[in-house]
Amino acid sequence: MTGYFLQAFIYLAAAVIAVPIAKRLGLGSILGYLIAGVVIGPVIGLVGEETASIQHFAEFGVVMMLFLVGLELEPKMLWAMRNRLMGLGGLQVVGTTAAVMGIALFFGQPWTIALTIGLIFALSSTAIVLQTFNEKGLSKTEGGKNAFSVLLFQDIAVIPMLAFIPLLALPDLIEKAQQAVVATAEHNDQLSLVAGLQGWVYGLVISASIVLVVVGGHLLSRPLFRFVASSGLREIFTATALMLVIGIAALMSLVGLSPALGTFLAGVVLANSEFRHELESNIDPFKGLLLGLFFITVGAGIDFAILLDDFFLIISLTVAVMLLKAIVLYLLARIFSIKNSDRWLFTLSLAQAGEFGFVLLSFSVQNHVLPAEIAQTLALVVALSMFLTPGLFILFDKVILPRFENASNDREADNIDEKGTVIIAGIGRFGQIINRLLVSNGVKTVVLDHQADQVDLLRKINTKAYFGDVTRPQLLHTAGIEEAVMLVVAIDNQENSINLVKYVKHTYPHLKVLARAFDRGHSYLLRSAGADYIESETYHSALETGAQALRSLGYHPFLVEQQKAAYKRAEEQQSDKLYQAWTDESEGERFDNNYRKLFIELEANIKQEMAKDRLNKHSGSERGWSPPPKNYADDEPR
Repeated sequence: MTGYFLQAFIYLAAAVIAVPIAKRLGLGSILGYLIAGVVIGPVIGLVGEETASIQHFAEFGVVMMLFLVGLELEPKMLWAMRNRLMGLGGLQVVGTTAAVMGIALFFGQPWTIALTIGLIFALSSTAIVLQTFNEKGLSKTEGGKNAFSVLLFQDIAVIPMLAFIPLLALPDLIEKAQQAVVATAEHNDQLSLVAGLQGWVYGLVISASIVLVVVGGHLLSRPLFRFVASSGLREIFTATALMLVIGIAALMSLVGLSPALGTFLAGVVLANSEFRHELESNIDPFKGLLLGLFFITVGAGIDFAILLDDFFLIISLTVAVMLLKAIVLYLLARIFSIKNSDRWLFTLSLAQAGEFGFVLLSFSVQNHVLPAEIAQTLALVVALSMFLTPGLFILFDKVILPRFENASNDREADNIDEKGTVIIAGIGRFGQIINRLLVSNGVKTVVLDHQADQVDLLRKINTKAYFGDVTRPQLLHTAGIEEAVMLVVAIDNQENSINLVKYVKHTYPHLKVLARAFDRGHSYLLRSAGADYIESETYHSALETGAQALRSLGYHPFLVEQQKAAYKRAEEQQSDKLYQAWTDESEGERFDNNYRKLFIELEANIKQEMAKDRLNKHSGSERGWSPPPKNYADDEPR
């Protein structure tokens, strides 16, 4: 028991030390886990033979991750992405398999071994890619969506691969393979419900298992969750969620299918369940820990002895595999019209081998398809390609993405052939609303934005906009700023917005400047720069949401409007004091003791205003509000 405690402490300590450091250096958590594994494994030898066994356990993190991915996908959404799923994903698997197989045949491998190697390297790392997409906010990009479609198809493709690989067994490898299997011997003792069954019976068992997961998810899960939720014990709901995932994974393993695919299917079935968010919150911590443990075992499992013996061969194979996959992915990205930086994100994110490669390697050795020595070399290639993947994401972030952004900005500014009363700088979601309101009321506007894609998109919906860097004086002159009455600053870059306000108020003091602020500090900087009117982008929406919350809680709509007015008045009264306290600090941190005191005073003033009795007397600022009609229902929305 003491040994287990020590091993657990070593793995957890390595993660606690390495991951925060890696994140601070901008390397990402996954590279931190991999480095931690290398340090405690091959470098200082704190872990050793138990790594392979722990890795099989940690692979369950991938199973949990796919269950959570399934929960985010409604069946109709899955159907909607069928073209990318089958077209892009299918072509990627077939194309990569064929390319790798061709090279293996060129170097003299038998066609069965070459095909098996091609199938193994056709897969990418679902764990690394999805985890990195979530960390970097890339899941919603076009490149991220297409990469997810390919990963999903790859996970589904594991099933026919597992069924097909045993057919490639070589008779002369049977005895040798049985003796060579050491690290994966435990798989030979797995329970199975389909061992020795005829093909048609095996098909019936698989179909029945899938039907059980789908039908059970629809009909049995909800009554079970309601029964457990009625107990009011959170730990029992957690146990139920784990029981569900583990049970489905066990069932899939017993019938020879991928546990990850089974839990993904269960997640899709439960995507519309009212218990979806509760399931996510209970499973997610276990998923995160197990995935982290899995990445540590990948790093710890790198056999430096084999690596050093065939260093150049293994490094060359790793680079060749990643380069070959990248070429196939890049060609597919062009065929499917994935453009600009999304094309490179799609290409680089999937250029590695995946965690299911370890599964297929083990399975191939067990079924006498691959010699053990070849499998060991290929396992190192899989591990090293996964180890290098975070570096590809860093390359995308630091080198490729800035180049595409600069290329967009290097486009020649549009020729502005009209002038307007109001110039709007920035046509994102904030600027679009302002522009629509002004144009619909007959106000002539000139819209400028430095993002070419955004300008082109607006033109497609008949909104006239011009591309150009609004911070350049020449562009403002061309837009007719001398004759304009007002400038609306709604650009995303805070520093540029402040510099623009300073320049305009200095050069054209007659011009009214309305500016969007991201937060209180940004609003102070804009005010200091000379903006005439400043609006926080979240202030009114948050105030309206709070008012709706009060109405939903049963507060009378008339009282809610009064309380909104009181809140605004308290905020306005304290605003000048807060700004003065902010300006008094010319260097360093502006939130000194006096500022904090005034901010606390603001909170107290708001509470005091909210507590006033408004039933008998209206303040002057509230006389514009008329009481509701006599028969006005309290719960009727305004």
